[in-house]
Order: sequence, then C-alpha cells, then structure tokens
Amino acid sequence: MTPRRRGWFRSAADHEWISGARAAASAAFLDMDRRQTAAEAGVVASEQVFPDRRIGTVWEPVRARCYAAAGAYLSFTEELDAAEAAGTPVADGPARADALVRQLNEAARGVDDFYHTHRAGLAEAATVRATVPQLLTHVRAEAEQALAAAASSGFASYPSIVAGARRLNEALITASASDPGTSVAAAREAANNVAQATTELSNALAQAPSRASAAAKAIASVTTRLAAVGNRAGALGPAYSALLREFSAASSADLTNNERESRRGMDAADEALVGARVAAADRDPETALDLTATARAYLAEAEQLVDAVTRRLDLLREVRTDPEAQARTVRFRLRDAQMLAVDRGLVAEWGSVLDAQAERLDRITAGLTGRHPDYWAYVTELGTVADFITGVVERIRKNASEK
Repeated sequence: MTPRRRGWFRSAADHEWISGARAAASAAFLDMDRRQTAAEAGVVASEQVFPDRRIGTVWEPVRARCYAAAGAYLSFTEELDAAEAAGTPVADGPARADALVRQLNEAARGVDDFYHTHRAGLAEAATVRATVPQLLTHVRAEAEQALAAAASSGFASYPSIVAGARRLNEALITASASDPGTSVAAAREAANNVAQATTELSNALAQAPSRASAAAKAIASVTTRLAAVGNRAGALGPAYSALLREFSAASSADLTNNERESRRGMDAADEALVGARVAAADRDPETALDLTATARAYLAEAEQLVDAVTRRLDLLREVRTDPEAQARTVRFRLRDAQMLAVDRGLVAEWGSVLDAQAERLDRITAGLTGRHPDYWAYVTELGTVADFITGVVERIRKNASEK
C-alpha cells in the first residue's frame, strides 16, 4: 500500500499561518530592499562625485544591517518552503516570523534615518552625476569651436595659439578616455580641464590682433632704455677711478668687475633686441615680445651694476664729509629702542643688549683712522648695528603684545 504524505493531513490553520508569515516577511523585505536600493544609489553617486566626503564609510554599517536582515529573510523563507512541502511544523514559527518582520522593519528605518540625515548631499551627488555626460558634450562642442576659430584665423602660427591648441587637444583626448559611469570625479575634472584650456585658447586668440602693436611699442621702449643705460655706463669708469683715488681699495673691492659685467649685460640686451626686431619683421610679434622681455632683464642687471658704482662714490664722499652723520642716525635709533624697553618694562631683558650696541658704535667710530679710512666698512658695520636694533625693537613690541 502506498504511504500517505504527511502534507495531506496539514490543518488549514497551519497552511494559513505559513502563507501569512511568508506574505508579511516578503512585504517587509521588499520595502527594505526598495529603500536600501534608493539610498545605495545615492551613496554610489556620492563616492564617485565627492570621494573626499567618505559617505560610504557612514553607509557601511547601515548596509550590513540590511544584508543581515536579508539573509535572515532568505533563510526563514527557505525553512517555510521546506516545512510546507514536507508537512512538518516550524519550531516557534509565529514568534520567529514576527521577529524577522521587526528585523526587516528596523533595517528599513535605519536606511530612512541615514537617508534623511544625508539627503542634501546624496541628492547633490546624484544631480551632478546625471549632468556630467551633458557637461562633457557641452565642453567638447565649445572646444571644437575654439580650435576651428584658431585654425581659420591669421594667427594660427603664433606661439600662444599653437601652445593653446596643443593643450586643448590634449585635454580633449583625456576627456574622451574618461568614463562618467565609472569615475564621475575624473570625468568632471577632465571636463573642467577642457573648459579651462578652451578659455585660455580663446583669450590668446582675442589678444592676438594687438600683439603686433604691443611688440612695436616694446621694441621702441627697450631701444630707448638701452641708449639711456649706455649713456649712464659712460660715467662708470670715471666713478670707479675716483673710488680708487679717493678711498681705500677695500671700499670698492666688490665693484671690480662691474664695468665688464654691465657691458656684457648691455651686449646681451642688444642681441635680444636685434632678435626682437627680426621676429617682428617676420610677423611673429609674440616672439618679439619675449625677446624684448629678455632684453629688459639684461638691462635691469646692467643698470644695477652701473648704479652701484656711482652710488658708492656719492655715499662715500658724503660719509667723508660728515662721518658722524651716519653714526648719529644709528644712535638716535638706539636711544629710541632703549626708551621703548624702559616704557615696556623690559630693561632687565634688553637693557644690557642695547648698552652693548652703544659700545659697539663707539668702537666703529673709533676705527675711522689713517689717511684713507675704510669708509665702506664703517657704513657696513653701522648698517649691521641698525639692523640689529630694528630686530630688538620688533621683539620688544611682540613681547609686549603677547602679555
């Protein structure tokens, strides 16, 4: 005789309980899964767009709770299916079903709490991610227009246009290789680089028509300045000779090569200026402007070398006429510093330091002896003392402000 299946003898109440438990658990699971899916989409977008916010770290325990609830749901429904098929009872079934529904509902509430807390950031990330493909399309279109305008202009050979077009093409290649679906942040950066390179090329193109006149003015200006420096350099030799005649050799030892070096600088400036004129004649005003800038730099160095000699002669003659004038100025500064120390109640800390500078000044002035005193060493040492006093004053004021 064929054995009877136990399922034939299940009560209607058992069947209804299992069906009800399955339905309740399924509804709770689907609700949790729907909320989790929506929140996780925002998290993925945020990680792609704003990785520095690290929202995934905050989301991880919430997701783990959902995974645990989903695992419990699958395990329990499999147990229900097996029990229903075999006709066997489920131990503590109703209580376990209620507990599972609570676990799923609590996981769903955790998702809701997370989403409401971070709603603005998640929405922003989703919006940004959605706009990146359109942004790439837009910047590519503008880039192509800028490249076409540059190519069809009469300035395509200008260095700024050539360099700008090269940078823009490189940015376009990088943007084409980026995938908004996998790295939104990289795609946004690539789009921004394209936009920036487009702006730079457009600006260079807008400035190109004025380059020729700017180069002509620069060449004229540097030509005039070169002539002026040449005229001033004519006084360098006599000034240096006067230094040697009137003062000790040590007073001008550091200026020995100034005449030769200044001539070298003026020659280099003249060479750059010739190149600028050639470039301007070849309709390459940007190169002409670069060369005039080079000429200016050489001229600035030459001017410093020339003026250093003539200024040194004037200064030493002034000191020789009234050596005490320089020392008096420093002594006034020292007296002011001493009064400041008294006023701020810092005599114990700085009084002896400043008194030592007074003795140092006496030694410096006493050193001006002989037929050709070393006035340059005198001026230099006075300057060192003045700088030291200035440093002390700054420290006194800082100390007082911190109290």
